[in-house]
Amino acid sequence: MDYSTSADALNNKVILVTGAGAGIGRQAALTYAKHGATVILLGRNVKNLESIYDEIEAAGYPQAAIIPLDLKGASKQNYIDMAETIEGQFGRLDGLLHNAGVLATLSPFDQISEEDFDDTMQINVKAEFLMTQALLPLLRKAEAGRIIFTSSTVGHVGRSFWGSYSISKFAVEGMMQILADEMSNTPIRVNAINPGATRTRMREKAYPGEDANSLKTPADLMPLYLHLMDPATQVNGQCIDAQPKR
Repeated sequence: MDYSTSADALNNKVILVTGAGAGIGRQAALTYAKHGATVILLGRNVKNLESIYDEIEAAGYPQAAIIPLDLKGASKQNYIDMAETIEGQFGRLDGLLHNAGVLATLSPFDQISEEDFDDTMQINVKAEFLMTQALLPLLRKAEAGRIIFTSSTVGHVGRSFWGSYSISKFAVEGMMQILADEMSNTPIRVNAINPGATRTRMREKAYPGEDANSLKTPADLMPLYLHLMDPATQVNGQCIDAQPKR
């Protein structure tokens, strides 16, 4: 599939990327900035966020902004405050990439702890729900608001031992579909991406014996991440596999 995007497709756009400190989030932030966006970097590791901020600055891309936030402990009021800060600084929000997430413990269903389940739902589902609710008024102010959720192959079909994570990704896909349907008569477009097997720390944690060099890098996936953030793209309500099975 050809996901070509013009070099200036995101000029003057304001885009929030969660989990921007590493992996796919880091690469997406760099890529959006390269294409002209002012990127708001959200994550819990300030050192990582400052590193990507400096990289964007050194490349001469539009100056980024940093929001340190741990989604595990964040409350509804934190997201409301965040929305007010973004509105005060930028007046609107053109794009939101929900990339942050936790893997959870891989275990048999009857051994999933309540704490592990709650933490996974808090970070992977509830945080995205509350954040999107808080940011929707700002996205409505944009000419063509774009929201991208992150799913997984185990968010399409349940898999043994992937318990909490798989359940959370089914929920994310459902949330995306509901929101996309509600936004279908507005300029906002809502979709999800299933990155597939990608060279990230999360993948390494799930498959410690795997040869990482055999996997796609986050940079390999960026044409799709750009395509769905592009104001010209009218796709809505889809979960697209970044690495479709041949």
